[in-house]
Amino acid sequence: MTPATESGALADARGGPFDVWWVRQLSEGLECLHSEKICAVFVNLFLPDSRGIETLDRLLLVVPQVPIVVVCGLDDEDMALRSVQRGARDYLLKGYLDGYVFSRALHNMIECKGLEDALFIEKEQARVTLDSIDEAVLSTDLSGTITCLNLIAESMTGWSREDAVGRPLDEVFHVIDATTRKTGRNSVELAAEYNRTSGIATNSILIRGDGIESCIENSAALVHDREGQPTGAVIVFRDVSAARAMTLQMAHSAQHDFLTGLPNRMLLNDRIGYAIALAPRHRKKVAVLFLDLDGFKHINDSLGHPVGDRLLQSIARRLVECVRGSDTVSRQGGDEFIVLLSELQRSEDAAITARKILHAVAAAHSIDLHDLHVTTSIGVSVYPDDGLDAETLIKNADTAMYQAKENGRQGYQFFKSAMNVRAVERQSVEESLRRALERREFTLQYQPKVNLKTGDVTGAEALIRWTHPTRGPLSPAQFIPIAEDCGLILPIGRWVLLEACRQAQTWVDFGLPNVVMAVNISAMEFRDDSFLDNVFAILKETGFDPGSLQLELTESVLMKRADTAAAVLQKLKTMGVQVAIDDFGTGYSSLSYLRKFPIDTLKIDQSFVRQITSAPDDTTIVTAVISMGRALHLRVIAEGVETKDELAFLQAHECHEAQGYYFSRPVPPDEFAKLLKSGLAELIGR
Repeated sequence: MTPATESGALADARGGPFDVWWVRQLSEGLECLHSEKICAVFVNLFLPDSRGIETLDRLLLVVPQVPIVVVCGLDDEDMALRSVQRGARDYLLKGYLDGYVFSRALHNMIECKGLEDALFIEKEQARVTLDSIDEAVLSTDLSGTITCLNLIAESMTGWSREDAVGRPLDEVFHVIDATTRKTGRNSVELAAEYNRTSGIATNSILIRGDGIESCIENSAALVHDREGQPTGAVIVFRDVSAARAMTLQMAHSAQHDFLTGLPNRMLLNDRIGYAIALAPRHRKKVAVLFLDLDGFKHINDSLGHPVGDRLLQSIARRLVECVRGSDTVSRQGGDEFIVLLSELQRSEDAAITARKILHAVAAAHSIDLHDLHVTTSIGVSVYPDDGLDAETLIKNADTAMYQAKENGRQGYQFFKSAMNVRAVERQSVEESLRRALERREFTLQYQPKVNLKTGDVTGAEALIRWTHPTRGPLSPAQFIPIAEDCGLILPIGRWVLLEACRQAQTWVDFGLPNVVMAVNISAMEFRDDSFLDNVFAILKETGFDPGSLQLELTESVLMKRADTAAAVLQKLKTMGVQVAIDDFGTGYSSLSYLRKFPIDTLKIDQSFVRQITSAPDDTTIVTAVISMGRALHLRVIAEGVETKDELAFLQAHECHEAQGYYFSRPVPPDEFAKLLKSGLAELIGR
């Protein structure tokens, strides 16, 4: 192939000179195409070694992306038109071909080829971008016919691009309302009606081509031409099944007992209030039965919590079987249950259900090859005779239950106004509390917090204990609520904080490893005007490092006065004091406050930790809290760890720290000092 000199006409063409090769046979041209980078091909279809459309076909096989122009005479114009249909870019007639026409044609083809290449790259970038994002995208023309899908859209709809393109939107993107299960107007129709982007639809279900359903959020936006007229639409959607399941799980957990699935106190109160509202209209009565198990603690202590939990689940099932569908069985925590009987004809009808419950609970429960026997004591209160609201009815049924226990257990007792035993007891506890501080009857015990990687004791939670002068040791549950009700929690809380900081500093002075001292702060303490002053004064008095003090607060304490709480926490943060959210997931569980408040640590409530062994298929909340904490750069501590399986689960999911009976019960200061020296590496398998 011999290169030709530029012609004068081409040299004068606008856009600059071109290098041109002339060959007389197709074979020479193909050889040239293989060896040179060619921008355009001008071909006469009638060559010595190839004639007609076959000439074009052979060129297209070699250079399918290079523009080809057919040069022909007037008599061959029909064949030239066929060539354009076959793949040629254009044709030129020999009778009208001169240097200028040839030059302009070549210049235009090269320019168009450059534009085509740029457009291809732009389209390819758009395709790769759409296939790389996490959301599904599909497009339609204005009639609602599918024109494109990205990879995520293919996966979610079950349609491939090839099969979906050209089909109606509703066939590929089959969406129904999650509540009514009916097909509504699609997003494109809504967007077209108002000529604007349709809002995000959040209550939709996408049905794949194979029938699989997923919850989605979707929105649509119109595509306009240069004149502003709509030419089609783009729909963006994403799978929110996991998020919606989590929301439902959280909502269910907020109103139901984690172990038995029964309504909790909050939901029970709502149902009692509703039953009370209906009772006068229907001339009915409402009864509340308060149940406390007899002998459960012995089983729980001797056979372990897993067996105890399964026993509670067995009792819950039997209680539900004893009542009508319109009644409610609720677990209040521990081994206490409450049964709401709505729309009773007579108060005495509650006794029928009470006797049925006594018999059902007392029958043997077969659990892990054990035939377990427990009984229950039941207190009964009736609306309107024994109370006009849920709180009063529950309180009076509780009082009657204690009377049933005193009468010999495994029986029921209707409330009587003379039953004031518990009120007298409460008054006695309150009077003793007022003198407990000055008599130095309080002590602190410390439960270690353990690093789940190293086994080092990294922290201590200070827990108050009270030895009553006549009744002996009382658990915090017996006196802390009373202290909060009568305001004594303020001086008691200040003493706890002072003693905990003093003890922690003593350990430091003796050369023991430094640990974070955690102290629980009640709502009343946190809202007290002198709270911050007390904290800073105690730190100054004891010389304890503020960075080693951690104050534990519940979600409800922070959220009731969020703005004030944020200001208090910020001042603590400025001083270096750490803040932990105790019992995370049992209160408001609002993700927004985790960013709003300067928080350092999340504590997973022991009720969720217990699910690891009691309900291993329902550990969503535990894993979610750990993942959430890591994503927000917060430390996560699991409390109430009691078994090796619970520990292994937490380690596998990279929880930072844990505390619970598996490691150690709360112990006096001298025993805790020994734990500081030795660590607990053996218990975590390190």
